[in-house]
Amino acid sequence: MASKPESPIEPFKRALAHAARSLAETPDLEVVFSGEGPSLVGNRAVLPHPPRDLNPKEAARIRGLADQMALRLAHHDAVAHARARPSSPDGQAAFEAIEQARLEAIGSNALGGVRQNLTAALEARLEKQGLTRAVATDRQSAPMAEILSLLVRERLTGDAPPEGAKALVDILRADIENRAGKDLDRLAAAIDDQAAFARVTREILRDLDLGEEMSDATEQSDEDEGDEDQNTEASEDDSGEGEGEQADGAAPQETESSDRESEAGDEEMVQSEQDGEAEDTEEAPEMGDGAKPARPDPGKGGAGEPPYKVFTTAYDEVVPAEELCDADELTRLRAYLDQQLAAFSSVVSRLANKLQRRLLAQQNRSWTFDLEEGMLDVSRLTRVIIDPTAPLSFKQEEDVEFRDTVVTLLIDNSGSMRGRPIMVAAVCADILARTLERCAVKVEVLGFTTRAWKGGTARDEWIKAGKPPAPGRLNDLRHIIYKSADAPWRRARKNLGLMMREGLLKENIDGEALMWAHQRLIGRPEARRILMVISDGAPVDDSTLSVNSGHYLERHLRQVIAEIETRSPVELIAVGIGHDVTRYYRRAVTIVDVEQLGGALVDQLADLFDEEPKAVKRARGLLAAPPTVQPSAPPKSGLGASRKVPA
Repeated sequence: MASKPESPIEPFKRALAHAARSLAETPDLEVVFSGEGPSLVGNRAVLPHPPRDLNPKEAARIRGLADQMALRLAHHDAVAHARARPSSPDGQAAFEAIEQARLEAIGSNALGGVRQNLTAALEARLEKQGLTRAVATDRQSAPMAEILSLLVRERLTGDAPPEGAKALVDILRADIENRAGKDLDRLAAAIDDQAAFARVTREILRDLDLGEEMSDATEQSDEDEGDEDQNTEASEDDSGEGEGEQADGAAPQETESSDRESEAGDEEMVQSEQDGEAEDTEEAPEMGDGAKPARPDPGKGGAGEPPYKVFTTAYDEVVPAEELCDADELTRLRAYLDQQLAAFSSVVSRLANKLQRRLLAQQNRSWTFDLEEGMLDVSRLTRVIIDPTAPLSFKQEEDVEFRDTVVTLLIDNSGSMRGRPIMVAAVCADILARTLERCAVKVEVLGFTTRAWKGGTARDEWIKAGKPPAPGRLNDLRHIIYKSADAPWRRARKNLGLMMREGLLKENIDGEALMWAHQRLIGRPEARRILMVISDGAPVDDSTLSVNSGHYLERHLRQVIAEIETRSPVELIAVGIGHDVTRYYRRAVTIVDVEQLGGALVDQLADLFDEEPKAVKRARGLLAAPPTVQPSAPPKSGLGASRKVPA
């Protein structure tokens, strides 16, 4: 029997995979092609599917995306990068952009083909973001991180910004050159030394008021830690790999048990955590659905607290839901969710119809009457009969502008959401996604948790490093994509069943999850972008809070919220389950019973659609210009304290 003919794009895929492995110097690099690309998680590179009619421009773009990932694997140290990264969202964005420019410059200077591929990917990205068509008219709205990246690229490679982006760069070029030109000139000499390059980058950010001051002692500490990392790299790689596999494959009870054993000698743990662990049995204590663990008062400390930072991002992951369990289990979990959905059938129909009516009402057409031309208005013909000298009346139909919109639903996947709260959240996500899709509104459903209890591999690395003080966030993040905005609901509906999986829900670090979801929205082309957060409390991670102040994560969450609410075009809504989130978010509602969640979501979203978008209000002068965000004061209540969570 003749074999099935090979697709014409298969040779391109194979060649691209081999080239990426060679450039990354990573023979075991896994290159896959999916609608979720591009993304890089560990040694797995996900690239977008090449079209069947692949043209040279699109081929160069996809090769450029592969080259970006390969260069990151070959020349980027995630631990050193996280250690030097500033805490402010604006500073982080600029720091990331400049580091990416360094990686691409290394490849461009070495290989002409890589230079062409990266240029094609850059031009496509700028075009997609609209930066080659619509240029900001003032400095406040100009994308500083993007402009800095293009200027650094120009310094390191000699390549001028793409033709379409030159006008954008010129908005801030003179100001940046005057304030940071000398430090920009120093980057080329440090291009092959990531630590030295990061130090110069931090100075550039300070020149531009995007980064906090770093003392000489701190910089020297960074150098010492970098040397120590190099000396212990081999041993950490061997042990870290095995422990990472154990964290992923072990059951929640086994993971927690091993974490407790590894922390038995940790004398710096707070007394409350020691007492709690002494009382732990081999099985985690059972809690009621959505029960809240105790939250001790963290006190009023933190006046001299260092800015938010991350000990390591090497073990963080952004993963599609379908990759966290096999297809059969996902089908079974979705069937279970459908059973719960059936119990809400009457409520589901009522909420869906209510939201759909509110949305479609804004898209209804209107008529303008008594015009001199247009369509004859037959309802006015009686006037002609009564008064033959009266002119005929005409009417015209007008479309009410309905801005293209995308909504992101960010769901807290922490352990305290287990049981009925997470089930109702999944049901409501199902309702919203289906209803909004009917109204031509795109929906993205995301979740956030951690990979392990009490620190996981990140904490093990911290212990091996000698437990340096104030390490910052000390756990492995897991950000889950249940449904991307461009994926149709019929293909992604099974993924929500993953929330029903035992062992998925662990700790919650809300600030970084909010930044991640916001960054995904910022890259969307829709005119209106809405971010809705469902959470049952303050951010809590035992590992992080045991070695930092009690309000460390909460303070970062407040800073991120302030940045989004005052500086971003994204509109932010929050729904708190049994916890007052109005102290964090300007637009928020708190519900006591999870049964109220569906109604709260629909009401908040419908009210928001009745309003003008934030960007339109600001353009019309209805909103004041965004103020400079100052870090919020620490809370007076114990919202950021350590808590016990079920396995």
